[in-house]
Amino acid sequence: MGGGHPKSGQTTSFHHVPTISSPAARRKPRRSSRGGFLLVEGTISLGILALIGVLLLQLSLSILQPRQWTMQQAVSDAYMTYERALAERVPFNDAVDDGSLWPEFPETASEQVEMGRLPGGRPITATVTRTRMPDPNNLPQHGGTGDEITNPSAMRVWRLQSVVSYRIGHRMYYKSRTVLRAQ
Repeated sequence: MGGGHPKSGQTTSFHHVPTISSPAARRKPRRSSRGGFLLVEGTISLGILALIGVLLLQLSLSILQPRQWTMQQAVSDAYMTYERALAERVPFNDAVDDGSLWPEFPETASEQVEMGRLPGGRPITATVTRTRMPDPNNLPQHGGTGDEITNPSAMRVWRLQSVVSYRIGHRMYYKSRTVLRAQ
């Protein structure tokens, strides 16, 4: 008897039918050549993305550098406004006395100052150098070469000069303000 369901009490027998194998049939199935290039394509893609990332980082840094320079210029201009106000408000006799913040030229007085802070709290430091020069028309006792004909009112005129020097990167910058004081 032939096949039937094994649970029905009947036995089944299977017959093996021999197949003729050809050399083409014995080969392993071919893999797609695409599979070998997946790793190469992934590596190239990551390399391109890394290159784009580096270029964008350099671009953002090149944009920030001028902003930082502009901020430091604004801070130094603000500090020079302070220096000018100081030279204008100090009493005249204190400005031209021996203990003045502005010693008589060629002497100078220098001090380190903090002009301000950049975002993030980094201080901007500078050196302020101060000096004063008499007007040439002052009388000789006041540092000039004038006389009673050229300066009949015996007016005293002094130039109070402040120079701020600071560094941005590898370059030095200088700003100066000169205030004329007369009495």
